[in-house]
Amino acid sequence: MAYEIPVTQARAELADLINRVVYGGERVVVTRHGKPLAALVSAADLARLDALDAADEPGEEQIASSLSHVHEVPSAPRERQRFGIAAEYRGPGVS
Repeated sequence: MAYEIPVTQARAELADLINRVVYGGERVVVTRHGKPLAALVSAADLARLDALDAADEPGEEQIASSLSHVHEVPSAPRERQRFGIAAEYRGPGVS
């Protein structure tokens, strides 16, 4: 569980809060009007959070790979008639 502290008090006790986070392994949530505003975490916790974020976000290679598998399927004439489609997007360079 995180220790909560108002921003005005945190400002006055910053050095102590840093020591609690680094040496005590605590997490400190800074609040304003009772609502969470920011958090103080150790550098090790931040590295773990960054690793989790990196694992959740696909890299450029994954995105490019996914896009290379997408291909357009031309509308069947019957479907165009059925839905009243009068125009069709053909992409750049296609006439």
